[in-house]
Amino acid sequence: MADTLREQQLSMTGFIRDPLANPAPPGIEARRLAVYRQLFFGNMQSLLAGSFPVLHASLGGTQWQALIEDFYTNHRCQTPLFTEVAGELVGYLQTRVDLPGWVVELAHYEWIETVLLLSDDAEPEHDPDGDLLEGVPLLSNVAVPLAYTWPVSHVGPGNIPLQAPTEPTLLLAHRGADHKVRFSRLAPLAHALLVSIQEQQRSGREHLAALAALAGTEQQAIQSQGLELMHKLRSQGVLRISL
Repeated sequence: MADTLREQQLSMTGFIRDPLANPAPPGIEARRLAVYRQLFFGNMQSLLAGSFPVLHASLGGTQWQALIEDFYTNHRCQTPLFTEVAGELVGYLQTRVDLPGWVVELAHYEWIETVLLLSDDAEPEHDPDGDLLEGVPLLSNVAVPLAYTWPVSHVGPGNIPLQAPTEPTLLLAHRGADHKVRFSRLAPLAHALLVSIQEQQRSGREHLAALAALAGTEQQAIQSQGLELMHKLRSQGVLRISL
């Protein structure tokens, strides 16, 4: 009985996922199967359209539906949680080398906002008055430096880029104390500093020295600017100093 039930379940889910490649399960009329298919696929399409409103509008109805149908048919989600399905779509899009580059990056840009909104990670223990140069700066758990080839913050239905600009789009995504996620443009130094802090634990002075070496300049040339930047980021809640 258990094997029969499992076979029935696999037959039903296979047909609902991809009715062109899988035969309809026996004993269920076509009208009911069409209703099941529409309910499952329609819910998935609606869920993802709500998670990626700009991408949905930019692709248009036909291309969006074809994309979600392929995702629904061929991708195997690794999570049972509806709140994590958007991340599954981002992972799927990264395998679609046939799509324009802005599609993948725009999806990631929209997804990051959801990730930060839903994050319940506790902030690391820190010293609110810690020395920014001698202490070890830490990035807030609800702040992410981002770098995109495409101008994702300006892509929309009336502004689809045909080629990538020469300069990358550098952004900071941060959820503030009001629980709202905001994106701000970053200068190259600010982005490089935040990535360095994200990837390595060392003193603020050491971070700035590494950036100066990378830029081929003296540390003093960027230390005052870097220190001012770290003060600003700490006041915004983006940086903390480790205990």
